[in-house]
Amino acid sequence: MKKDIGIGIIGIGMGISSFKLNEVKESRFEVRGVCSARPKEKARRILDRWGIDYYTNDYNELIAREDVDIIGVYSPDKMHYEHCRAALYAGKHVVITKPITEKSEDAIDIARLAAKKKLKILVGQTLRFEPQTVALKQMFDDGSLGKYIFVESHYIHDMREMYRLTPWRLEKNWIVGAGCHPIDAVRWYLGDINEIHAFGNQGKVSDYAGMDNFIINMKFDSGAIARVLLLIGVVESPEPMMKISVFGNRGSGFATHTDNKGGILKAVLDKAKKESMVDIDFPAERGLDIYGHTETVIRYMKYFEDCIVNDIEPSPNAVDGAKTLIASESVLRSINEGKAIEIDNDFMDK
Repeated sequence: MKKDIGIGIIGIGMGISSFKLNEVKESRFEVRGVCSARPKEKARRILDRWGIDYYTNDYNELIAREDVDIIGVYSPDKMHYEHCRAALYAGKHVVITKPITEKSEDAIDIARLAAKKKLKILVGQTLRFEPQTVALKQMFDDGSLGKYIFVESHYIHDMREMYRLTPWRLEKNWIVGAGCHPIDAVRWYLGDINEIHAFGNQGKVSDYAGMDNFIINMKFDSGAIARVLLLIGVVESPEPMMKISVFGNRGSGFATHTDNKGGILKAVLDKAKKESMVDIDFPAERGLDIYGHTETVIRYMKYFEDCIVNDIEPSPNAVDGAKTLIASESVLRSINEGKAIEIDNDFMDK
């Protein structure tokens, strides 16, 4: 297949996973340039490995290239808004790692700008593209689990080693930077959140200075309820890093994911009072980046390619990214005000 859709990557932490596209024969995507703060000499080996000739420390130069149609934003969270906005103004589609921005007002601005420019944005929520979580979602979509009653999602990650490797994470707002994983997961199943009530504390197992553990209760228009557990300030337990549990009126199940360790899908289907069990192990997928997300990134990039070529609106898009941020900020409001917070999801019409 002809490699006729050019990609420019900002950031070569997780962004390095996209480089494998250059050897995916069934994809029209090709990484043609990279921007990073690192000196070129430190990136030369990996660039040569994947046949990438262009490298810069100036993201504006990368975005301006005529042979680049899509910008992949894998920079630190605080730079997402700046990089994404510049790409949209230059007429480029964007794939951006979560969270879309650090503040909901910036995410709303990005969503409105993308709509105005008629450009596509995919927020790279990896949990939506893991084989086991996709399989669980398909079980609901085909009616196997029936109507949703309750959904639970957790993200448990002892961040002390990540603080050592990437000290900038000590400044992260974790309910935004990590809470977006489980919050997006329940939104994926249940749609818009209309009310949130939350509690939080500080684990004090690291040098992180703020709240880093949260429990979040949610209500939805459908009548379904959900719970999100986010634990960053803990000694990591033997549980999987991420888990989605779904309880329906015809069946229940869960899917798990842990970086570099694969996942599990289990479900019980209740048909005419006769139970049947689904129990599948999914092997680990080793990646180019330290998180092991390479194959997941390639899956969502193939999906994004289909969206661009066939003019399909991506999911999760910029609007989804903004709604997840609004929910995340409402968690902090709920904790600070000691009450449930109603969510306004109608910002695109204002």
